[in-house]
Amino acid sequence: MPENELTARVFNVIATTQRKDPALVTIESTFEELEIDSMDAVNIIFGLENEFSINIPDDQVKNIRNVRDMVEGVRRLVAAQAPA
Repeated sequence: MPENELTARVFNVIATTQRKDPALVTIESTFEELEIDSMDAVNIIFGLENEFSINIPDDQVKNIRNVRDMVEGVRRLVAAQAPA
């Protein structure tokens, strides 16, 4: 999957889950800027798992602090499940 497509899909999940304009979500956005609290983050994680058919381990969720972390984590998990 092209990098920009994956990033756009992550942005869309965040925007849809948070009911925000997708233009407000950038790779540099922090959760604080987007007013994402821990419960919102859980909903976003579920949305990402559904969108990409992945399972995000709890220990990785703890390390996600911003949109960049989220995109990079999803990219790693998607790449790990891709056929060799």
